Amino acid sequence: MNKKLLLGLLVFVVSMANLKAQRHELGVRFGTSSMVGDIGRTSYLLQAPLDFDRVADYGLPLYGGLIYRMNFNPHQTLRFDLGYSHIQFDDKVAKEEYRRNRQMWGTNNLLEADAIFEYNFFPVNNEQQYGMVSPYIFAGIGAMMHDVTQATLNHDFRRDADGVAQAPVNELDYNTTVAYETGRKVTAFIPFGIGLKYKFNYNWAISGEMMFRTTFTDQLDYSTISAKDVKSTFNADILAPNTNTSLLQTDVYYAVSKEREREFINSRTVGDPNGNDWVNSVTIGVTYSFGRPPCYCD
Repeated sequence: MNKKLLLGLLVFVVSMANLKAQRHELGVRFGTSSMVGDIGRTSYLLQAPLDFDRVADYGLPLYGGLIYRMNFNPHQTLRFDLGYSHIQFDDKVAKEEYRRNRQMWGTNNLLEADAIFEYNFFPVNNEQQYGMVSPYIFAGIGAMMHDVTQATLNHDFRRDADGVAQAPVNELDYNTTVAYETGRKVTAFIPFGIGLKYKFNYNWAISGEMMFRTTFTDQLDYSTISAKDVKSTFNADILAPNTNTSLLQTDVYYAVSKEREREFINSRTVGDPNGNDWVNSVTIGVTYSFGRPPCYCD
């Protein structure tokens, strides 16, 4: 066990030493982001703003972020991104007639972090040259924080004109109202795409790319609401016998409340609940290289 631990520490130290020998890049990226889901357009790239007259409602479909690259050799790069996307979606601009007739719309704000491996087809990261151009491909893994719809179902007794709770005459004889709010949730995504990198100076480079993100959620356009985002409250004006629990939380009344939760979740489902959302971006980035140049051996 001690030998394995010593070997692990040795590998770690060597790795850290190698990190100091890498060529680093730090920069910014800006562009536009679009979403493909159950509401709005289904085109994957370059979705124009929905309506310039309603920018106050929609905002603009912008992306902005920071980028860090660690170049292991002239072709291979490990990259980390931190970014923000504002996405918008509106059925009225969709190609499908049924979506245009439905007239649903919304926006979402995404905070993203990812780790990506890049492969450049030409040695654009060669520290001894500049004026080089190379296409590249990339893929990785990431996580995003986004807005979600949350709901509270308030189960209450019927009330008389004075607001006094009335005991239910059967399991259906009580009221349920819904209150909405906006919450935040984190989901994973898989980024991949293609780009073009131009090194126009020993220290400076510019790149343009198309990034596709397949996510693990169907909630970016609020087309579904998760059972975890639905909770219930029960009025306690009338208690179950010999308890401190609302009568509505017992026996057949509680069973009805669970059925109403299921009906509510189904009524809030739009489109295909088994299909996850995509977020895609077209961006331009500028990076500055620094640190000790690595020794690239042939």
